[in-house]
Amino acid sequence: MTRAGDTLFWLAAASFASMASMRICDPMLPALAGDFGVAAAGASGVVTLYAIGYGISQLAHGPLGDRIGKARYIAGAALAAALASLLCALAPGLAALELARLLTGAIAAAIIPLSMAWVGDTVPYGQRQASLAKFLNGTILGAILGQAMGGLLADTVGWRAAFVLLAAIFAVSGWKLRAVVRAGDAAQADAAPGSAAQAHAHAPGALARYGIVLRSGWARVILALVAVEGLLAFGALAFVPTSLHERTGMPVWLAGATVAAFGIGGLAYTANAARLLARLGEAGLALSGGALMASGFALLAAAPRTGAVACILLGLGYHMLHNTLQTHATQMAPTVRGTGVALFAMCLFIGQSAGVTLAAELVLGAGFVPVFAAAGAGVLATGAAFALLLQRRVGAKIE
Repeated sequence: MTRAGDTLFWLAAASFASMASMRICDPMLPALAGDFGVAAAGASGVVTLYAIGYGISQLAHGPLGDRIGKARYIAGAALAAALASLLCALAPGLAALELARLLTGAIAAAIIPLSMAWVGDTVPYGQRQASLAKFLNGTILGAILGQAMGGLLADTVGWRAAFVLLAAIFAVSGWKLRAVVRAGDAAQADAAPGSAAQAHAHAPGALARYGIVLRSGWARVILALVAVEGLLAFGALAFVPTSLHERTGMPVWLAGATVAAFGIGGLAYTANAARLLARLGEAGLALSGGALMASGFALLAAAPRTGAVACILLGLGYHMLHNTLQTHATQMAPTVRGTGVALFAMCLFIGQSAGVTLAAELVLGAGFVPVFAAAGAGVLATGAAFALLLQRRVGAKIE
């Protein structure tokens, strides 16, 4: 394997740990509640505070990654996240665990966006979407297996073991990535301050770097689209398990497992990304992704017993659309790529948060079906709008 290939592998491993860390507490809330003598809802701060730390810290990680070097910075973040995960394992009480989770989220937030930016720095644009799709395997598997690890270990050897395992994965990936960076090929292993794309990397401070991104009209389009995508897709997706449970009588554990089929759809995309891109082009991927997501939401609204099929369609469609947005995010501002991709990640996070809040209000007032119907119509329109904009921008053809 080349040094660049080694780097991408360990970036994906660190991203696996980052995404697993985000999801690992979801199934262990009952165990935490029992250990600390609180209701399950009272233990949910370990999930909420991680998300808060993850979202807010994006503003710092992007400019720092641009300045220090992306792979080098990610290696340090992974090692620091290992220590923070150990603090979670050693937490003597719920408040200490919540603080450790806040810290872990704030640190681990650096890994996925800066990894995408590293791919943008090192992989030519024509090959970039396929490379990002390979990288996505780590994040998708992290989302799926993170929940499985949390539930299995909490039920068998105890919830603290889950954080020890997580710390080990962070530590190994960070140490190996550090070794690759130190091997010395700056052009491949750490596309950082010396590359040609970094002409403006010495802009005075984070605000100036964000200014470089936001002055680009195309960057503003991509950021707006990913925020809308996050609002529509994840706002509705958050209520799929509850909908399946209440409308079909499906056990809660099975409803949760059904939603994991979203990840199967994502893996189906990554396995076929190069072929799909060659066949459909970027505009076709965006439009088809929106259409597949709309089909998935339509099934959830009209035939909830087809939940697994619907979630596979949602996962496939989401990754077709989102991976195309990701590829353009890596090209929004090449001179401060880390800052641009971090801003992209933050817009997605804001959209997700707003979407869950809005969907919750709509579920209370009108039920699940209008939420899924609105989300389906919205993602179809989003995919179509992005496809049209791509055609106008680069002459992409929908076949």
